[in-house]
Parts: sequence; C-alpha cells; structure tokens
Amino acid sequence: MIINQQNLTNLYMALSTAFNSAWEETQPWYEKVAMVVPANTRTVDYKFLASFPLVQEWIGDRQIQSLAAYGFQLITKDYEATIEIERNDIEDDQLGIYNPIVAELGRTIKQHPDALMAKLMEEGFATTIYDGSTFFAADHPVGDTTVSNLGSGSSTAWYLFDTTRKVKPFIFQLRRQAELVRQDRPDDDQVFMRKKFRYGIDYRAAAGYGLWQLAYGSKATLNATNYAAARAAMMAFKGSDGKPLGVQPNLLVVPPALEATAREILHADFILGDATAGGSKSNIWKGSADLLVVPYLN
Repeated sequence: MIINQQNLTNLYMALSTAFNSAWEETQPWYEKVAMVVPANTRTVDYKFLASFPLVQEWIGDRQIQSLAAYGFQLITKDYEATIEIERNDIEDDQLGIYNPIVAELGRTIKQHPDALMAKLMEEGFATTIYDGSTFFAADHPVGDTTVSNLGSGSSTAWYLFDTTRKVKPFIFQLRRQAELVRQDRPDDDQVFMRKKFRYGIDYRAAAGYGLWQLAYGSKATLNATNYAAARAAMMAFKGSDGKPLGVQPNLLVVPPALEATAREILHADFILGDATAGGSKSNIWKGSADLLVVPYLN
C-alpha cells in the first residue's frame, strides 16, 4: 500500500468499522445495577433522601421530603487504550492482525463500566459513603436507629441487589462516549522518528455508590440459609419514618468461584441436605432472583 493521506483515511475507516461492529455486538451488564447519568460538567453533585419518597394521605399541608438529606460529588475521570501500527505493515498490507485487535478494543471499552461496577462491589466493604458508613455496613444511620446491609463472615463475597427501580445501587456518570481516534499523519513526530501510526480509544466517565438500601453484600458462606437471611433483611428495610421501603431483591451477583452454588440455589429443583436429616428437599428459592456471574470479581 502506498502511504498517502487517502489510503491512511481508508485504513482508519476500516479500523473504525471493526471497532463499531464489536461495540454494537457487546452487551455489558452494568446498567442492571447502575443508574446511568449523562454529565455536562466534570463534577456532578448528587443528593439522596434519607428515605425513599413515599405516597401518603394528604391531610393538611403537603409533607415535603427534602433531597438534601445526603449529598456528594462524582468527578469525571479519563480512560484510554492505544495501539501502534508499524509503517512497514501498512506498506506491505500486513493489516489482517490489526482488525481483530481494534475490534477487541471496542469490546473492552464497551465492557469497561462492568469492571468499574465490580470494583465498587469489592471495595464496598471498606469504602465510606455519604451517610458516614461503608457501603456494605452493619450501622447505616436511619432515623434513631441503624440498619445493616452486611452479611458478616470471611468467605468469598457475594451480592444481592434490587434492580427493579430507576434509582440503582450504583451510579455510572457518562461525560463523553468512547470513540476511535488516530494519530496517522506522515509528518507526525512518532511516524517520522519511529515509523509508528497510533490508534486509540478514550472516553470520560465516573462510577460511584448510589442507594445502599438496594444492595446487600455478604462474606458469609453462600448457601440457602444465608441467601434467605439476605433477602429477609433487604425486604425489612424501613425509612427514617418507620415505613417499609418495599425493597425487592431480584439479582444475585457472584464471582466464578460461587457459580455452582448460586445456580443450585436459584435453579435447582432440590437442595441437597444432610442425609441424616432427610436428604434433599424441595428448593423454595428456585427462580427467586436472576443470576449474574462476574469474572471481574474475586
């Protein structure tokens, strides 16, 4: 291939096609657990209620529920990935290997928010949020008492979420969507000095914690008993006014190491028990939640 601007533009268009095709084919899961917030500025202020807004009988004046109960900011970050193509590979039409590489960039960047959500989950046991407790904690302040969304233990962590609402357990703040960019002019410094053409992707976003009331993190052994306890705890959550929040846990998230156990709890007809106590028994938790196995989790 002759190295001129027209042929380099054609090359960029071919790489863009590979990128966009992989982007469209990739189906991330982060929107299941994260409220996607378009951002017009670098920093966005978020305000949360101490309790969910509830409908009540109108007697006398309206009872105003302030959004200023809790507040915090998320600052947008920049993310990128870049590759280089040798000038000789372009001249010799040795470009077959680069299309799948660029396609992989498209898949990776589309799934990057998934990795951010997994990181929030893992760090939720130690990260302090807007109410002064860690995201998964035994002492979230609610009115005159405290509430726990934490299962204590030292086993592999697993997570239960209510994803039925527009508000979610996490936030994904999107400032600018990903795009494929190029540095391929023949007079660019790295082309002139090193015979390297560069192609990269970048986007701007941030991830943070939303409503802890829609999440439960546990390091107790994953079994039917502890799963049932997590569900019961979430559905018992109340607001500062003492009224039930109506939480409906519907998504169990586990790392690969817990996939078999999670599938047994959610999909099996029977749960194996102690033979001395009667052996297997009907699985009352079958179909009680969807299962999401996340390779990013340990």
